[in-house]
Amino acid sequence: MNNWLIRDARVVDQGRTVQADVLVRDGVIERVATEGIGRARGVQELDAEGRHLLPGAIDDQVHFREPGLTHKEDIAHGSAAAVAGGITTFMEMPNTVPQTLTQELLEQKYALGAASSVANYSFYMGASNTNLDELLRTDPRTVCGLKAFLGSSTGNMLVDDPGTLDHLFKEAHLILAVHAEDEPTIRRNMAEAVAKYGENIPIAQHPLIRSAEACWRSSSNAVKLAQEHGTRLHVLHISTARELELFEPGPMEGKRITAEACVHHLWFTDADYATKGNLIKWNPAVKTREDREAIRQAVRDGRIDVVATDHAPHTMEEKAMPYAQCPSGGPLVQHALPAMLELMHQEVFTLEEVVEKMSHAPARLFQVKDRGFIREGFFADLVLVDLDAPWTVEKKNLLYKCGWSPIEGQRFRSRVLRTWVNGQLANADGKVDNTVRGMRATFDR
Repeated sequence: MNNWLIRDARVVDQGRTVQADVLVRDGVIERVATEGIGRARGVQELDAEGRHLLPGAIDDQVHFREPGLTHKEDIAHGSAAAVAGGITTFMEMPNTVPQTLTQELLEQKYALGAASSVANYSFYMGASNTNLDELLRTDPRTVCGLKAFLGSSTGNMLVDDPGTLDHLFKEAHLILAVHAEDEPTIRRNMAEAVAKYGENIPIAQHPLIRSAEACWRSSSNAVKLAQEHGTRLHVLHISTARELELFEPGPMEGKRITAEACVHHLWFTDADYATKGNLIKWNPAVKTREDREAIRQAVRDGRIDVVATDHAPHTMEEKAMPYAQCPSGGPLVQHALPAMLELMHQEVFTLEEVVEKMSHAPARLFQVKDRGFIREGFFADLVLVDLDAPWTVEKKNLLYKCGWSPIEGQRFRSRVLRTWVNGQLANADGKVDNTVRGMRATFDR
């Protein structure tokens, strides 16, 4: 059933929290009533008992590893974990096997999403040094954006030819999302680490190998190219304080250049390598406490526009490999919203800021059609949370196919109780209905 009457909820939307009833019919929000709603026919009722109702989060950066890498993760498991964590729409990256570098391969991924995704879905079209013509065939109304790796990472889709980059930034006709790390700087740092440590490079060297300088060089060059060509640029997973100089504070409206922060860069610091080791090996690397605090401030002042996960699982066997062979990335979609709500409890962010950065802002930034708000006429992507229902992350409650989390043992104060996807109850107390199917996101462009 996708007809619901949710009574007595504290609705968090557009910077304010109000007590209201929410009526959903045919998967769409029909009414949000602060004065309450009387009897309604043909609906299932739920008494929220004053708990908070949030718009479903929109994650603009996940790696669900399908096709080709499904020993790590797949769309079915990744989307179920996302929904359990309050994420109702995801945008997935092209570094799969095969890489998503043609329109045919892109549509094959959409077919996979339609067949198995519990959440709503979109997939990026990937850029390479040789596929610009194919890239420009991407439909802005049905695809979230274009993705370019300006630094190599899992899957090695590096775009480093200067002529290609210039044409890419000049011709890009929709959002160009970039992974920005300078490859020559990384290679030089890696060579120095090998010369010093041989095959036994400590994980603590990771933020020195994939250094702040590497991030700055690449991000600043991307911003320069975007300014020259008027590109609609979105710089992913900012990890350093210096990079924040590249972005304007304040409201997102009117910006041509925007930035994303990921939960792990808001949560961990380089001190955590001592206990977490390869489990927190990401690209870009988790860096210093000062970097983390600067990114948190940038979320508050608007230099960072959205918060996402970069959910990128690997198996424990892969993560146990020596530093140079260990792949970067980790699973986060099930715990991103609880982690951000934990930071709310720590008074790092307000509840309204969490909703703004995880729901409203990605919806506006990508011009997602009729999602990201609790608004009449919008799809009923809703999340009911209890802000005072402590629980602990344990293996037995993980939904990731890889079977581990970098935050196992963490006690969170807030719990996701229910998640609706297009009015369908997809999650109840961590039990996901795997028969629910999300929809392909569309865009008002």
